[in-house]
Amino acid sequence: MPPILGCIADDVTGASDLASALTVGGMRTQLWFGEHQELKDVDAVDAVVIALKTRSLPKEQAVAQSLKALRVLQNCGVTQFLFKYCSTFDSTDEGNIGPVAEALMEALATPYTLFCPATPENGRTVYCGHLFVKGKLLNRCGMENHPLNPMKASDLTLVLQRQSQYRVGLIPHNVVACGPAAIEKEIDVNLSQQKRLLVIDSINDADLQVIADVAAELPLVTSGSGLGLKLPRSYVKVGKASSLRCQAAPPSASGNALVLAGSCSEATRKQVKSWPSEWPSLCLDVAALVRGDLTVDVVVNWAKMQLPNSHALIFSSSPPEQVESLQSQLGIERTAAAIEETMGCLARALVADGLRKLIVAGGETAGAVVRALGATRFRIGPAIAPGVPWMETIDDPALAIALKSGNFGDDHFFRSALEMLP
Repeated sequence: MPPILGCIADDVTGASDLASALTVGGMRTQLWFGEHQELKDVDAVDAVVIALKTRSLPKEQAVAQSLKALRVLQNCGVTQFLFKYCSTFDSTDEGNIGPVAEALMEALATPYTLFCPATPENGRTVYCGHLFVKGKLLNRCGMENHPLNPMKASDLTLVLQRQSQYRVGLIPHNVVACGPAAIEKEIDVNLSQQKRLLVIDSINDADLQVIADVAAELPLVTSGSGLGLKLPRSYVKVGKASSLRCQAAPPSASGNALVLAGSCSEATRKQVKSWPSEWPSLCLDVAALVRGDLTVDVVVNWAKMQLPNSHALIFSSSPPEQVESLQSQLGIERTAAAIEETMGCLARALVADGLRKLIVAGGETAGAVVRALGATRFRIGPAIAPGVPWMETIDDPALAIALKSGNFGDDHFFRSALEMLP
């Protein structure tokens, strides 16, 4: 039997987040990284997630890579699809959420799709079309300082309309509260007004389950990971799946772990600050990396000296004002490239040296690390925190890895993650 659901994610931490949600819901899920001509051994799974790194690409490249992933999934027999973006709707005025969604709609000949970034478990809710992060409007929660995709507005209908050709509509919370039939009626009202991109309100888990009951019958839905927690139950309800009882076993890797933190989010900076004092840590001097005064070999040698005796942390996480200063001196792209290239080289060198546990914080950093490692597919293990699972490579079962979105996890996330494995 082909997988029930095929997912296309615009970054690697978001992909692992969604894969974890589907697994927690009971679906046997396989996670693939990067572009592929074909997928193998997916007949025994319920869902496949393809992790791209398209969030900050030019929209033409993002669309091309997403359509390629769609064709690969279709070749596996998949007939229902989910386009996964961040629950904070990270995007620019040019895209890529709207352009990718429209391209997928055209390829699937579907007249509309839903936009449901809400993930109440992580404090992401949508009301009157506005996205809130732990009770704060999107543009007042820290996302307005995002180094690559600063979010200056919270009204998702406006954010989406600026980057889309189709008209954008809203399905408000009072409709969602009335159930699936009311949602379907409101969809028809929007379509009569030529509104094909439909943002839908959701403020709690009950709302998400109602939305999932509608989405389970659609050829295409777009969402954050929250919907992934609810879709498995809806698939059972509509008869697309029998009872789902997937068990997420922890990775088998042992030994000390390396943590690479490239995110500058407030959550990751708090996690870095809470790193246990008895474990060594190293702050990267990004300017020195760019100048060539600090080399990757020096950092690798430092890590090799620490890891036989302890877990270790290497981080570039900095407050917004320091990030802005670096970007003004070195340029945004040059700064980001220096961090990503360094983190990727560190991971590759240390895994080759025998490292078997790796935690990566930050979407762009995680993408660079996975690409540097050449990892292609993972089995999903237990969740460390909502949206962040331990994973294990299928081609090399000894490698355990956790990819954390910058904003996820409590202050003591790193210690909690490390205490889960031997």
